[in-house]
Amino acid sequence: RALLATLDPSSFRGVISFGVAGGLDPALKSGDVVVATEVLAGDGRWLAGLTLNDELVARLAMGRRRVVRGGLAGVEQVIGARAHKAALWSETGAAAVDMESHIAAAYAEESGLPFAALRVISDPASRALPAIAMTAIKPNGDIDLRKVLRGVARNPMSLRALVSTGIDFNRALRSL
Repeated sequence: RALLATLDPSSFRGVISFGVAGGLDPALKSGDVVVATEVLAGDGRWLAGLTLNDELVARLAMGRRRVVRGGLAGVEQVIGARAHKAALWSETGAAAVDMESHIAAAYAEESGLPFAALRVISDPASRALPAIAMTAIKPNGDIDLRKVLRGVARNPMSLRALVSTGIDFNRALRSL
């Protein structure tokens, strides 16, 4: 939000939000691509107005990626628990959840710009994010490696879930 406030919207033709997301639709796996049809956050709803054409979607799918169109739920904090993901899916019908697209969509609307979002599933609905990963995420989205290492030292049994999360995240980054 702070960065967007410094930008001159007249120098842009549109806004595209892209990155990783948590899966809400149980059918989605890590590495699957969601092309947003809309973004929902609280009482806000923004339709994707900048069409990602069928040719681009077809190109994405050629790379052994599964590409779906669906809604994105925007949240202010990480949704990591399976039960919370299931509740958000039931409430919104959104395919995935992220923490940025609703901010980008609101900026686009306020600036009179078209909007699109493309997100790759990092943590599927069937997998909870480990507590270590949840506490180690910095406000800018980076990972605090010291917190991760301290968490593993305190609870070595958490290493397996952390490795699985890392594998999913790397798959998402390769797809992105």
